Parts: sequence; C-alpha cells; structure tokens
Amino acid sequence: MIKILLFFFLTTSIYATKINDVANIVGVRDNQIIGYSLVVGLSKTGDGTTSKFTLQSIANMLKSMNIDMSPADIKSKNVAAVVVTATLKPFTRQGDKFDISVSSIGDAKSLEGGTLLMTPLKGVDGKIYALAQGAVSIGGKNEKGSGSASHPTVGVVLEGGLVEREINIDLYHQEYATLSLKNSNFKNSVEIQKVINAFYKTEVAVAMDPRTINLKKPQNKSMVEFLAEVQDIDMNYKIDNKIIINERTGTIIAGIDIEVKPIVMTHGDITIKINEQTTPDKPAGSMVVDKDTVIGVNENELYTKKGTTTVANLVRSLQKLGATPKDIISILEAMKNAGSISAELSVI
Repeated sequence: MIKILLFFFLTTSIYATKINDVANIVGVRDNQIIGYSLVVGLSKTGDGTTSKFTLQSIANMLKSMNIDMSPADIKSKNVAAVVVTATLKPFTRQGDKFDISVSSIGDAKSLEGGTLLMTPLKGVDGKIYALAQGAVSIGGKNEKGSGSASHPTVGVVLEGGLVEREINIDLYHQEYATLSLKNSNFKNSVEIQKVINAFYKTEVAVAMDPRTINLKKPQNKSMVEFLAEVQDIDMNYKIDNKIIINERTGTIIAGIDIEVKPIVMTHGDITIKINEQTTPDKPAGSMVVDKDTVIGVNENELYTKKGTTTVANLVRSLQKLGATPKDIISILEAMKNAGSISAELSVI
C-alpha cells in the first residue's frame, strides 16, 4: 500500500511565520573541518596489513615518540586509519567542545571500543581550528548484543572536539547586513522588505533580488540588537507548491490544494480522463471517491467537479483503481511533463 502524507494547507498558500524561519544572515554560518588520524585499542578488528597507509601512519606516530620502526615490521590489527569530520558552529569560542564523526578508510571491521588519538582538524584554508580526541562510540547494538548493526566502521566522539582557533565574525561594528532567503521567491523577498520597513517606520531594508535583502541598522541600535529584532518580526510567507516523491518507499508528499488540469492519458491498463464538469456524472456502477470525484468503472474515467481536481484526490482515486505505487509515481511524472501539474515535482 502506498504511503500518502497530505499536508492540509490554506488555498492561498500564505502563512504567518518569523523572518528567522525563512532567512539567514549572510556571513553567520557553519564551517566544515576535517582531519586524519588513528583509532587504537580495537580488539583485532582494525586494518589489516593490506592497508599500507595505516602501517605507515603507525610507524610515523611511533617515530614522533622516539621509537624507530619500519612499517613492514608492524603486524598489529588493533589500529584503524580514520577520517575525522566536524562542523564548527558560528560564534564558537576557544575551549568550546563539540561532537565529531569518525569514519574508517581502511579495511577495519569495526571501530567499537577504540580510542581516537589527538587529531588536528583543519579548515579549507589549511589552518588548524580544533583538536579532537576521545573514546569512539558506534551507537546501537545488533541482535548479538554488541556493535552497530549497520555501520560499525562509522562512529562519533561526543564532545571530542576542542576549539583552538576562533572564526571571527564582527557584527557589532557593522553598519550593514544582508539577509538571504532559504528559498528564492520574489513575493517573500518584497514581503520581508515591507514588514521590516513598517516595523521601523523608515527605509532600512531593500530587496535586491528574490533571495537577497540588504539592511542598514538604525542609528539608535547596535547591529546585534537590530538583527535580534529583525529575526523576530512576523511576516506572511508564501510557500511554493511542491510534490515530493520517494521512489524507494513509495511515499508521496503533496499540498492538499495542488490542482491537476484536464488531461487524457494511458499508463499500462489504466486510462485516465480528467473532465471538469459543473456537476460530476454518476453513471451506474460508478465508484464515488468524494462529493466532487467519481470513478467510471468501465473506462477508468475520473469525473471531477470543476476546479476541484487535485493531486490528493487523484492519488486517492488511482489507489481505488488498483494502481501500484510505481504506477502512481509514473503517472504524476508524466502529468508534470505534459503540463497538467504546474507544481514543482521532486523525486528523491
């Protein structure tokens, strides 16, 4: 049975929300950092002798501790080479701790019970921004009571990262700031400009394009105070209609008010005729889907009241006709290509 999640929207698709929910402040963002290191203390589940880089890394580590050994002489299976990744949140300060992810890059079987050695974490500019170290956790247990059931070679070190270098964002001394909409939309960009200017009773916001709004702080406020107020302002937000399809699970998510224009199409043994009428016909033996939709049993026709044909009742009708999830997805894609559905269709 196909899974259908229907979000009930108002027909205008306009919603009240705060600016903070739909727009970001340009420059205030996360930063990715990465490093390479070793996880030690594994119980013979580490990299084998075929992972030459692991053996070389062990030899290099030992050499830094004044122990000179050739990689060819190392036979340990208790060590795994890993890539360490993390995200630095904006305004993190020296000494702040954060979680890190650890992923094996060799042929280790599991990282369970291991300890990550001290790892410098670098940004895209090559500078070290944090250090990481600590016990690796791989989360849930499998049916045998140990280890992660799905990804035993991927783990986390909770609060294993320590900030060493700050990424400075000087907002206080700035006179100007920029908002960036999370989704481009001319109407929303203009709406943000309008509500901000109405709130301050002066022209402090200018919509530059469907995604960018430039701001100039009032003289009597600091930039921090100004942005705090701006983010909390209510606005009317227009949501673009969208249909999201998960081909793997057969899940379809769509707005309840997405209309389907009249069309005639055939898919396999299903013939669809969407005819808009003032009053839907109800031929003998027909199947009533709802007060505005009727299925003709002989020709698989969908009779709908004018202006009421939506993706929601179309999918419901196709289910009653015995269409499989794969059939419904193919039909929606074909209707989109034919122009019968104007909403954006995204297959994931």
